[in-house]
Parts: sequence; structure tokens; C-alpha cells
Amino acid sequence: MSISITSPELVERRTTVLAEDGVSLAVREYRPSDAPVTVVLLHGHCLSSESWSAVRDDLMQRYAGAGIVRYDHRGHGASAEAPSRTCNLEQLAGDLHVVLRAVVPTGPVVLVGHSMGGMAVLTYARQHPDEIGTRIVGVGLIAAAASGLADAGLGRLLRNPVVSCLQAAVGRAPTSMEQLKRLGCKVFAPVIGGVEFGDRNVNRRVLARAMAMHDQTSIVTMAGFLSSFLTHDESRTVPALAAVPTLVLCGSADLVTPPPHSVAIAAQVEDCDFVCVTAPGTR
Repeated sequence: MSISITSPELVERRTTVLAEDGVSLAVREYRPSDAPVTVVLLHGHCLSSESWSAVRDDLMQRYAGAGIVRYDHRGHGASAEAPSRTCNLEQLAGDLHVVLRAVVPTGPVVLVGHSMGGMAVLTYARQHPDEIGTRIVGVGLIAAAASGLADAGLGRLLRNPVVSCLQAAVGRAPTSMEQLKRLGCKVFAPVIGGVEFGDRNVNRRVLARAMAMHDQTSIVTMAGFLSSFLTHDESRTVPALAAVPTLVLCGSADLVTPPPHSVAIAAQVEDCDFVCVTAPGTR
């Protein structure tokens, strides 16, 4: 375990947690011994825990004393690569359970997931229903979906035969496909940036960080999760979130998980807070 000091006020410990199948998960935690609650942040597909840096800083300022845990999903960021067959939401929910058991063994927890991270939270809620309202005292779902990812936005591409062809090619020649992916990230950087941020004037550093996270994610991981997205359906799980304070947040111009997904979730969670941020290219 190493210690990383990211600011004079913040000491963030970096540690490794082994998933049930032995995959190493890179975890960052700031958790005072007397923290009244711990917020666990789950990032999206082809991102990493770095995507939460600004949120982490804001939480530290607004809720001094709260614990904050963020970690890289398998195959993402500093976590180890994982077999393609384990790149699915069921496994991510299992990984979350392992991280909680290892890093936050006691005390109340708030789960916050962005995109794929939000879907992992919903899957976890189904796998561990007794935790909702007891150990889990709050949930935040940002640009997430409970089902029907292939019915709107760019998710429609999940039904394109090209996806299965891509997965087959990655299975046969992962090294060659990785080289093509890296070339594609460079050539299509403006397109990827447009999907992520729309036509907003984004700070170059922010854009560079996003592109670096995309580039760091292997083609095996990237393609591996697509099948799980296509079959994802936790619509029956969503109403259970009414047992805890729940925030559902989306961006009005999100092309990947457009607002109807968040609207559908909010409609099923009694008394939840629903926020749709209206801005060009908001994700």
C-alpha cells in the first residue's frame, strides 16, 4: 500500500484489492477513522477513477470529514486487465462488494455511479437487496440506465452487426486490434471529444485527461462490456431505491445515455431528486 498526498489538506491512500477471481483492483481512499459516512464513486466505461477528481475535491470542501473511496473497474485505469468473459455488469457488482468489504467494512455508505458505474450500482442493489436502506444509505445515478440501452442515442449501435464482428476480431487478434484502436483514438479524437462534451468549449487539460483514459482502456475491455450493455435490465430493481435518498442526474444533450433513461429511472423511485442539466453536450 502506498500513500499519495494530493494536496496539503488531503491524504489519499492508494491500495490494491483482489477481486474474487484474483483480478487486482486499484483503490484510492480518503477515509478518516471517524467518518460519519463514506461516499463510493464508480466511474464509467473507458474512464477511470481520475474522472472523479474534481468531484472528490468538491466533496472534500462541502462535506469535511466524510470518507471518499474511488476505484478503477477491472481492465480500467490502474486496475489489472481481466478476461473478456468477466467484463460484465454482474462481475462489476461483485467487485464493488469486494471493495466495500475490504475498504469500508463498517459504517453507512453512499453509492454514486456514472454511466456504467451507475448500472453496476443497480446490479449491486439486486444482488444485495438487504443492504439498501441499512448499510447503503444513499444512491446517486449519473447518466445511467436501468434498461433499454440499445433503444436510444448511440446505444442503438449495440444492435449493429459490426459490434459482434468487432468482438470476434478482438478475440482472434487482440494485439492487432489494440494497435488499430490506438490509431483510431488519435485520428478520431475530435469525434470522441464531440461525443463526450458536445460543442462546449472544454478546457484542454480536461479533454486531454478524458482522451488519455479512453486510450488507456484496452480494446479487450472496451469490447468485452458491450454484450452486457445490450442485455442490461435492472428495471425491476429500481423501485427498491425508494428506501434511501436517491439522486438521478443527467445531461440534456447526452448522446450516450440520453435523458429518457434517467427520466425512466426517476419515475420509478418515489421521492427521488431528479436533475437534468441543460447545457450543450452535457454528459
